[in-house]
Amino acid sequence: MLHLLQSFIDLGAIVVLPILIFIFGLLLGTPPKKSFIAGLTVGIGFVGLNLIVNLLSGSLGTAAQDMVKRFDLSLHTVDVGWPAASAISYGTLLGSLAIPLGVAINLVLLFLGWTKTLMVDMWNFWHAAFIGSLVFAVTNSFGLGLYAMIAYQVMIYLFADIIAPVIKKFYGFPNITFPHGTSAPGFFVAIPLNWLFDRIPGFNKIKADPETIQKRFGIFGESTVIGLIIGIVIGVLAGYNAQGILQLGVQTAAVMLLMPRMVSVLMEGLAPISEAANGFVQKRFPGREVNIGMDSALSVGHPAVLSSSLILVPITILLAVILPGNTTLPFGDLATIPFVVCLMAAVFRGNIIRTVVGGTIYLVSILYITSWVSPLVTSAAKAAKFDLSGNSSITAMAEGGLWTTGLFVFAANYLPWLIISLILVASLVGLFYLNKMQK
Repeated sequence: MLHLLQSFIDLGAIVVLPILIFIFGLLLGTPPKKSFIAGLTVGIGFVGLNLIVNLLSGSLGTAAQDMVKRFDLSLHTVDVGWPAASAISYGTLLGSLAIPLGVAINLVLLFLGWTKTLMVDMWNFWHAAFIGSLVFAVTNSFGLGLYAMIAYQVMIYLFADIIAPVIKKFYGFPNITFPHGTSAPGFFVAIPLNWLFDRIPGFNKIKADPETIQKRFGIFGESTVIGLIIGIVIGVLAGYNAQGILQLGVQTAAVMLLMPRMVSVLMEGLAPISEAANGFVQKRFPGREVNIGMDSALSVGHPAVLSSSLILVPITILLAVILPGNTTLPFGDLATIPFVVCLMAAVFRGNIIRTVVGGTIYLVSILYITSWVSPLVTSAAKAAKFDLSGNSSITAMAEGGLWTTGLFVFAANYLPWLIISLILVASLVGLFYLNKMQK
């Protein structure tokens, strides 16, 4: 059974999501034709998003890697990126259990009315598998690894319920949330930083959202022109010739224009299913609502997210060089920075300066945490028989360096059963309060 489920997930998001959307649509009472078109539209939207993300990775990612080579960074822990991390996570028996566990936990919490999140994006259960693998690497206990995955998934559903109103307000996505392990932690980093920024004289008066920038700077405030300029700067830093610099600039401008349009296609497919889900719940459980749990790829097309992320690429490389004690060489996940900061931008209300400053502070912690846990990531990779390509130490910056990862690794090292139990209980109490007690 597990093998069949894993084989289904391995078909990829562009196949799995349309099938799941179609099935959910039918179960929720949506006519077959409408359900089929909705599912197919979602699949098409993800194809478009993947094309743009691949363009971003192929252009910006390559330029960032050329920057690393040009400055001859000699850091020994290589950031292999999230695709490798997901393969490592699902490469063991423990990791393969993350999907059925995640589905079961979601259904139980929905039935009890303790969550509003209906998780559709099952592929991203790999984040829980990643956490379980690291806990197992520390404790050598299969049971603890399994328990950590359960606690992590309950915590992510709590995060999803908390951030849903902010996603609706900032991004304009009704009844959509992001139970996404890469993005959700940044939301909780941004909240205290935003409180601090509001109390810094002068800094708290700076308005730097895309609309304000466009009004002040005219054509130079257009998102595509900002993308062009940032691409040219990164091309110069990478040591490209004039042709390479200009091509990178236009490619980056293209990402700024095309990413939001692909997101709108995806949202077009999700809209009827979201409406049907809430109609279904209202009939049977008056007063309750359901939010569709999706990948935060829906949010990375926002101009504030993309602009801030592009600026943060060279900043991340600089931080890796100057931070004492850092061993991580940013590489594979440099193009994943938009996913790391997309919910920070929502907290900062699209203020690009706040997002860049807040993102820089966050990335300092990410580099230190990922350097700390890299031996565990390397150990998990060996257990999954992952090809290290000759590297003695690897990590995945956008997952291995998050504070949630650090929390579970800390727990695994010190009183694992107690601390993980506290995480689980605190998450359940939070869900109960949000969905049962709060009016």
